[in-house]
Amino acid sequence: MTIVLSILVILAALFMIVTVLLQSSKSAGLGSIAGQVTANMSKTKAATVENKLQWGTKISAIVFVVLSLLLWILG
Repeated sequence: MTIVLSILVILAALFMIVTVLLQSSKSAGLGSIAGQVTANMSKTKAATVENKLQWGTKISAIVFVVLSLLLWILG
């Protein structure tokens, strides 16, 4: 039982790492201080992809925490 939970924890962690790395940065960097204008691509498509990545990150974090607690309780 603990082996299966350990594998699921590893998969949840890997999924969370991938979704976090795929998200774009929210900071504008030093360009915003100097007043540079950033070019925006289509906001609707980028927003939906960002929303899906944020949702995936939240779900994988919840799964990771719950499975980790189960492993701790069973161990």
